[in-house]
Amino acid sequence: MSSPYDTIAELYDPWSASVVEDVAFYLEEARRSGGPVVELGVGTGRIAVPIAADGIRVIGVDSSRGMLDVCARRAALAGVELDLRVGDLRQPPIAECVPLVICPFRSLLHMHTDEDRRSVLAAAHELLLPGGLFVFDVFTPDAQDIEQTQGRWVEREPGIFEHALWDEEARTLTLSVRDQEHETTMSLAWLSPDEWRALLEAVGFEVEACYGWFDRRPYEGREDTVWLARRVRS
Repeated sequence: MSSPYDTIAELYDPWSASVVEDVAFYLEEARRSGGPVVELGVGTGRIAVPIAADGIRVIGVDSSRGMLDVCARRAALAGVELDLRVGDLRQPPIAECVPLVICPFRSLLHMHTDEDRRSVLAAAHELLLPGGLFVFDVFTPDAQDIEQTQGRWVEREPGIFEHALWDEEARTLTLSVRDQEHETTMSLAWLSPDEWRALLEAVGFEVEACYGWFDRRPYEGREDTVWLARRVRS
């Protein structure tokens, strides 16, 4: 099954070149865990490669074969090994349990129903050792962001453009990305922080922290939330 990321796999790294604020945060959590680490939505290895370079084993799952091909090249250039697997985040092809599962860069927003969200959260829960941690980040857009980008092509990086269509009633974002050679469209869906908390607790997590940014500032109602959810020891 193809992924909307397949057609922009070669474009993804230049498109996300300015997104660096989360790398140190996830690396710190990986160091604290001692590894191995499972990354759901590993993409091109923007987070996984730095973790592996720190000597921590990473199992990366992604639905896009194209993104994993780029990830493998990126890992080889960095001189590190990654265990990369094509798979659905709702049913990741992993049998072992680990102390840390991460899902960076808002990847959970690709899930559009509570059933799908619960499936991913439950899968993460099952992958964790007792006391293990699930760490992810998501966003809820504010009115200003919607107003500034609605229906417009915005040059996000040199020669790379984004087009956003926001549906506030359905709480979805239809996002198109293109340069001169590549183009794709994907759909994201957001929830309120209270809804994320309820879903986490429903599958057995205990929310340890909800930050407002990767510097671990308290969440104060802005767009971004960064979640640390613990699998309760049994």
